Amino acid sequence: MAVSNKKKTATPRKRKKPLSERHIIGFMFGVGIVLTMFLGVMLFALDQLKIPGIRDVSQYNPPQATLILDRYGSVVDQVAEQNRIVIGLDKMPPLLPKAFVAAEDSRFYEHPGLDFFSVLRAFINNIRQGGKSQGGSTITQQVAKGLLLTPEKTYLRKFKEAILAWRIDRLLTKNEILYIYLNHIYLGEGAYGVEAAALTYFGKPASELNLGEIALLAGLPQAPSRYSPIDHFDKAHQRQRYVLNRMAADGYISEPEAKTAYHIAPTLVRTSEHRGANGYYLQVVKKRAEKMIGGALRTAGLQIHTNLDQRAQKEGQRAVRTGVAAVAARSGGGKSAPEAALVALDGCSGRVRALVGGTDFASTQFNRAVQAKRPAGSVFKPLVYSVALETGWATDTIIVDEPLSIRGADGKSWQPKNFSGKNYGAVSLSRALVYSYNIPAVKTMQKTGVKPVHQLARRAGISTDLPPDLSLALGAVDVSPLEMSAAYLPFVCDGSYTLPTLIGSIKTHGGETIYRHQSRKSTVMSSTSAARMKSMLQEVVRRGTGTRAAGVSGLVGGKTGTSDENRDAWFIGFQNKRITGVWVGHDRNQSLGRGENGGRTAAPIWKDYMVRTGK
Repeated sequence: MAVSNKKKTATPRKRKKPLSERHIIGFMFGVGIVLTMFLGVMLFALDQLKIPGIRDVSQYNPPQATLILDRYGSVVDQVAEQNRIVIGLDKMPPLLPKAFVAAEDSRFYEHPGLDFFSVLRAFINNIRQGGKSQGGSTITQQVAKGLLLTPEKTYLRKFKEAILAWRIDRLLTKNEILYIYLNHIYLGEGAYGVEAAALTYFGKPASELNLGEIALLAGLPQAPSRYSPIDHFDKAHQRQRYVLNRMAADGYISEPEAKTAYHIAPTLVRTSEHRGANGYYLQVVKKRAEKMIGGALRTAGLQIHTNLDQRAQKEGQRAVRTGVAAVAARSGGGKSAPEAALVALDGCSGRVRALVGGTDFASTQFNRAVQAKRPAGSVFKPLVYSVALETGWATDTIIVDEPLSIRGADGKSWQPKNFSGKNYGAVSLSRALVYSYNIPAVKTMQKTGVKPVHQLARRAGISTDLPPDLSLALGAVDVSPLEMSAAYLPFVCDGSYTLPTLIGSIKTHGGETIYRHQSRKSTVMSSTSAARMKSMLQEVVRRGTGTRAAGVSGLVGGKTGTSDENRDAWFIGFQNKRITGVWVGHDRNQSLGRGENGGRTAAPIWKDYMVRTGK
């Protein structure tokens, strides 16, 4: 059949009517309702999630530890509720931030606060293992968790963490995030942040860490207790190798540098031992500092600069232990060993360089250097004779050493006797001091009067109650080793006294000084009297009761002291301008034993210390 050539007529399409303005408004209104409902649902969800604001992150200013520093500026101790010391990235070794990035978040500088690949990998591994062992957290997420969230392991908390991390990454630069992270993260042993951790584990600031030490710290965030270099060094060493390998893989260090660092054994410090050596000194510093600031150091966030010389303190502790062990051995090792105290003052500044309050701070915190008030015995006699020199006596003024009976206010008689039980007739004032005769000391005070001795002792810093009678001539006064030792300052300082001080200054972490010690000298006696007393004290060591202190280089002098029944043994002496005092005795006030006295018991401890710390 032929196909017709006639064209079919196309049916025309109906044209759509344009939307009216009313339709457009209705459509937009519908969209607005949907968006409003969506935003409302989202805001409700966010409100229910209780996602915190991030202002605290942008204004990072956490509580910091109060630092106690020695005379050279080295940190000796930290006092805080959280041991944290905030430092800038510019105060850290350049490799330290890189080590943490390599170990914890290698794509830190690339991702927007979240590393989705790491999150997916952790999620899959957790599904396989049936738990939440892996978190896949970035450094930014760790900052969010540490500052704003609880440490609970739930998917809801992880969701909050992710939202906060994204917001933090928009708010701060990468270096600002890293600064917060390195100062806030917990690294074990009570240390928060890299500076506190460096001091805790290595006894030095973060700026002085080497590559191996840096890698050890960078291995801690994952499990601070498990990888503690102090308690689990083998595991810490394995983790260190991982960090070094990651640093090499990321191009921060070379493979030879990684191998070298891995094979260098770090020098670790145990904080208990480190602080124990300085325990008695720090105890006094903390108590006095809290009185100065009128509050607790744990929340103050200060820097306390002390006069402590750690080497001198360590030698003082060693000398005390050695000396006490010798006394205990001579007594046959009775039921209880004696205790001892040592105080060392530097020059005429009054700065206390060492203060040892017992043989072991860990065993007893009773600080005998400042808390124990013990009979001074003959170490008080130089103050008595100084009054005589001030009133015109000479070193060769004669005193008759003969039996003496004195009637007291109660009607009873008192017969002072010399330590040897003998009398020596006419003796010079100098000889009476050199050999520590008792009767000449009492007679001297009879002549000068008791009140002038009280007045001079007060000027020399003795604050304890002084007896109103002649027994004071024989040291019948209970005084602390610190006060009694400082009372010898005028003899080597031209007659001047300076209050002994342990704290030089107190500053905020921002550098503002809130306390600075002002050394104030006061005149105790004339320089002439001081020079004469100094000369007599030198003779005590050359040929008198203090010969066991001889052999120390320089200008040396001092005085022995022994209380009734050999209960207390003292030696206070000087080497040039250094003054050190030593006391030995029992806490329960029993006798040290026959033959134990200032010369035999205390002087050797003094000499041992002075020889090892001499310049």
